[in-house]
Amino acid sequence: MTTIDRMTAATLPEARGPLSTAVVDTLTGDRRDDFDLDAALGADPFGEDLQLALHVCYELHYQGFAGVDDGWEWDQHLLGFRATLERAFLDGIRMAVPGGDDVATLLDELLVEPVEGEDVSHFLRDEGEWWQVEEYFAHRSIYHLKEADPHAWVIPRLRGRAKAALVAVEFDEFGGGRAAQAHAKLFADLLTGAGLSPGYLAYLDHVPAHTLATVNMMSLFGLHRGLRGALVGHFASTEITTAPSARRMDEALRRLGGAAECRYFYTEHIEADAVHEQVMRHDVIGDLLEREPELAEDIVLGIQATTLLENRLTEHLLGTWSAGESSLLRPLHPLP
Repeated sequence: MTTIDRMTAATLPEARGPLSTAVVDTLTGDRRDDFDLDAALGADPFGEDLQLALHVCYELHYQGFAGVDDGWEWDQHLLGFRATLERAFLDGIRMAVPGGDDVATLLDELLVEPVEGEDVSHFLRDEGEWWQVEEYFAHRSIYHLKEADPHAWVIPRLRGRAKAALVAVEFDEFGGGRAAQAHAKLFADLLTGAGLSPGYLAYLDHVPAHTLATVNMMSLFGLHRGLRGALVGHFASTEITTAPSARRMDEALRRLGGAAECRYFYTEHIEADAVHEQVMRHDVIGDLLEREPELAEDIVLGIQATTLLENRLTEHLLGTWSAGESSLLRPLHPLP
């Protein structure tokens, strides 16, 4: 008899301001009044309150929360508020990136390795301590435990070679039909090997807005057909930059004596994502632009947004660590 690995639904997080309080209280039945749309539009688009509120709204389309009725996923009242949060977030991104339509040049630039010491994987490889690796794992768990799910939203919005090629990449992300090899499962194994909780969204109350924004961006692009080009641009950016950073993470874990499960997650990405890079660039983006050349600006948006938000997270991580501080809202352990 096969034992089923049942996922325990995540609990709602603690609110971080009036916007997230309104969302959490609505889902728990503690309130049912009008959301403050003006406050949402005036809030920091990258701040703790807006990013958590948006993340909770998006999670209703993934695994949901314990004790929250599934019907909230399509509640018009809540969707209207989410749309306002999205508008603020997307406007913030657009204002912070240069824009343009030169997809080829941006993709070429992604192949240029960052200056030594200016990337998290460089830091962890060369001088990072184990507590910093643990914090990095906690940050990345918010995405990696749902890895490939946000990108799946774009599949029905593509056609022809672009669609077939993207599905081929997704097939690898989901383990090639083998549940134990799905990348989300491999990251859960990594967390267990590191002595951390493999629970879905277990560290949601720990991670700051910098982390939530990188995941919210994927959901934003994925859930809107009009942003399909941006999602493809983001996905391509991720696949192009993953293999080199995964190699450095493996070197960091080898230096620090990380468990085999921790190293395997990264070694699995080194070869796979090197192949995915070519597929995304030539088969997905190439075909998509042949069919819909007007999407070039959106593809650029997706690439630039990914760089923007990843750089903001990197600056936060390296800044706090260099000061001897935790990068998390709630440290995992007392700092050494």
